[in-house]
Amino acid sequence: MSSSLARDRFTTEVQRPDEVINLALAALYIAQEEYPEVDCRTYLQRLDQMADELRDRLPAEAYPLKIIRAINDYLFAAQGFVGNTQDYYNPQNSFLNHVLERRTGIPITLSLVYLELANRIDFPMAGVGMPGHFLVRPTLAEMAIFVDAFHQGEVMFEEDCRDRIKTMYGAEARMLPQHLEPIGKKPFLARILTNLKVIYLQRQDIARALAAIDRILLLLPNALMERRDRGLIYYREGKLSEAKTDLKYYLLNHPDAPDSFEIQQVLSQINTALSD
Repeated sequence: MSSSLARDRFTTEVQRPDEVINLALAALYIAQEEYPEVDCRTYLQRLDQMADELRDRLPAEAYPLKIIRAINDYLFAAQGFVGNTQDYYNPQNSFLNHVLERRTGIPITLSLVYLELANRIDFPMAGVGMPGHFLVRPTLAEMAIFVDAFHQGEVMFEEDCRDRIKTMYGAEARMLPQHLEPIGKKPFLARILTNLKVIYLQRQDIARALAAIDRILLLLPNALMERRDRGLIYYREGKLSEAKTDLKYYLLNHPDAPDSFEIQQVLSQINTALSD
């Protein structure tokens, strides 16, 4: 298995309609690009087995809070999954194969495991991309509760989420209604890749950062900040034609961007260099 084949498989999967994308499989293709030896079927079967074990623990009365408690007891008490607070920025925390092997991860990948189990037992849940954190929530009507898979399945209400945002960003931070809305599968996958992008940029691993951005843009072609970031990386790497294409696209579609003057300056330098 080559990394290019993994990319091809990822591309094919995420070009399907959002509602039929296999979220776990797409996440495993992200891992497979880094670890070509990963056998996706093995990890999908592991999730199936975990769901079978969980199903045997479900309460006779299928009340949502009782089901959540059963998932929590299985995933965190019996299986020992835990948020990785000791090595949070390790890239392995963003790869589903490692999360399943090591039983630790970051909020979004632990949420992915939680969702996959919930969906397999026919308990509808979705991801919630709250700023600075990631939660899951039941999609049942008028079921306004949230589950924090990073903190052992803590059940939260809207006020708890508001307090969490203030803790992370300060007392003046405000929670907007969209912060607690379920997100689709493509934004979910893009957030995993954004985590990887940030880690790789911090490590000056430019090739892997670009690979993450490329896949984000496969998911979200109109993600202007990603276009800008890729253009600036290309510029620093001396790929001036590619940089020009991305930065022009960014300005054309975001003419009032707060950094438009700086980007125009970069484009001017690129044009000068290309004309020499």
